[in-house]
Parts: sequence; C-alpha cells; structure tokens
Amino acid sequence: MAQILVLSATADKQVLPALGLLSHRVRQIPAEPANLVNAPGHDLIFLDARQDLAAAKSLAKILVATGIGAPLIVVVTEGGLAAISSDWGASDIVLEGAGPGELDARIRMAIGKANQFERSNQIHASGIVIDEASYSAKVSGRTLDLTFKEFELLRFLAQHTGRVFTRDQLLSEVWGYDYFGGTRTVDVHIRRLRAKLGDYESLIGTVRNVGYRFNTDENQESLAT
Repeated sequence: MAQILVLSATADKQVLPALGLLSHRVRQIPAEPANLVNAPGHDLIFLDARQDLAAAKSLAKILVATGIGAPLIVVVTEGGLAAISSDWGASDIVLEGAGPGELDARIRMAIGKANQFERSNQIHASGIVIDEASYSAKVSGRTLDLTFKEFELLRFLAQHTGRVFTRDQLLSEVWGYDYFGGTRTVDVHIRRLRAKLGDYESLIGTVRNVGYRFNTDENQESLAT
C-alpha cells in the first residue's frame, strides 16, 4: 500500500475516482505552493492539470526544483495531452478516466523506478549509506552533518573500500590538482570525519607511513588508528 498525495485546485472533488477502489492511502490538498511545506508524507504525487494547464505546469516545475523526492504523475484530459512535455519534469501522465487497474500499474511502476534510481545513487559501505543525489550520509539511520569536502572525502574513500590512499593522492582526487594547500588539510578533514562518525570512527583507518583507507570487516584489526 502506497501513500498517495493528490494536488488539485478543486479539493472538494475526486480527481481520479478509480483511486478510491484501490487499497492505497490517498490524501488530497489544494494545489498551491504554500501547502507543500506541511504536506502529508507520501510515496507518489498526482497533480491535477485538467483545468488549468499553465498553473499545473508552474507547480510541477516548483516541485521538481525543490526536490520532492517522490514520483510525480500529471492527471490530464484528452485535450490536455498536447500540452505535456518533458520540461514539466513529471514521471508519467494519466488520463482522468483511467481505471483502477491502470492506476495501480502506473503507481507501482513509478514508485519502483524511483526506488531503483535512489538505490543507484547510493553507496552502502560498512553500515554507512551515502546518497550522492542529495549529498548526504547516514550511519545507523543518523544523518551526518558534513561539509562539502568532508562529504566528498567520505564518498571517495567509501567508493574504494580497503584501498589505501596517500595524502597526496587524496588531495589530488578530492581537492583537485589546482589546490595549493598542504597535506595537513587531509589530516584535519580525516580527524573531523572521525569525530562526526562517532562510534564508527574506526571505519576510516590509518595505515602507518602511507595514508588512509575505508575499512572493510576483513582489515579492521590490521590498522593502527
């Protein structure tokens, strides 16, 4: 069962009557940007574009630009199909008279694709989940408060678990060839990362006289930290 949010200017009428025949939880709110701030939790959004295509397109762009994090399906009439294009940013479109079978299939497909995309943009390593799309990282469900460079350093190390990198290599890969600071910068960022990782600080290991690596379970005991 999915959590469905319906955005419509006609909040007193059902946008897709067939949704009521499905087991999904459906909530409908006015299609206004101000209402999106406190919108109910949702896995998918239906946007009503049956009456005002221009307003619906504008709202669709706002949703995409602000990173809604859920698939967006636009509901249109037969006559409105010609106005729909890729710049709406929608995942799919559906006609207002769609039946329950079609709606359920579109919901499953849209959520499935979104989940697949999300997984493809995540790095899972030794209990840490790094989301490259949102530039965020979590450990045991706790979001880490990382600076941009701390995130980039963590991501790079996690992408190469078990491989040792010298400070010069990390400077080149994370900071770039045009960075003029010294290798001390790497040590400072490693120390800050470990502090923010808390109980997981040992995931970033020090290899004496060489550099750093992201630990795997197999090499935890061989490191001097």
